[in-house]
Amino acid sequence: MRPKTFETHCLRLPAATKVVQWEGTSVFKVGGKMFALAGGFIERSGGFMFKTSHMAYQLLIEQQLARPAPYLARGKWVQLLGNDALPDAELKTYLDQAHALIAAKLTRKSRKALGLD
Repeated sequence: MRPKTFETHCLRLPAATKVVQWEGTSVFKVGGKMFALAGGFIERSGGFMFKTSHMAYQLLIEQQLARPAPYLARGKWVQLLGNDALPDAELKTYLDQAHALIAAKLTRKSRKALGLD
């Protein structure tokens, strides 16, 4: 997936925002909480990073499509081994899930304010 396609998809998700942090890295958030990262230092070290479920984390690593994300692996984040490690449709599904996982952890009040409930 091209970085612009990644960004476009992330920003189409409900209440998603983008900030640039950490050496020009695009950080995609929902309710102020990160769900995906692209560009900047990540681009120099491999593919995109995103939050996963426990099962997806194990699957992506076992299939050697991703590795535990530096500094974020404890929270079940992965870093793809290249921007083309997954077909675009499959990566979009994982991004949708990453967004949903983070949104589900927001307070009910926050979700309602963001129009997620």
